[in-house]
Amino acid sequence: MPTETVQLDWISEQIFLLRDRAGFPVIMTQPMGVSGADLLPLSLIGCAAWDLIAILKKQRMQVSSLQVFADCERDAEPPWRYRKIHVRYILTGSSLDRAKVQRAIELSETKYCSIHATLRPVVELTNELEIKDQND
Repeated sequence: MPTETVQLDWISEQIFLLRDRAGFPVIMTQPMGVSGADLLPLSLIGCAAWDLIAILKKQRMQVSSLQVFADCERDAEPPWRYRKIHVRYILTGSSLDRAKVQRAIELSETKYCSIHATLRPVVELTNELEIKDQND
């Protein structure tokens, strides 16, 4: 099993520079950077979107726009544990097949997305899909 390393450098005060395994930077602070807690649902929807677009391209689906939202429920008290994340997919395209898109989402969630696989046993994960025809 390969080891992957990510990195954090403390810049000053509450400003941190995060780097992914390829060295790509992300600033974590508030209010001019991402919140550490938001990185979890952002990772989930980023992973899912990556898979979804890859699968739909292989199927030659004509996707012109994708938006993904994560509606999160967390405990009100520390450590503010995530209890539920509801993922909303909004796709726009030409003649998108709902069943194929839904299957691509299912494949991401059950086979390809490492974040989904990691969270599934401890967080309630749900989704919904909205498809818009770009000709409307």
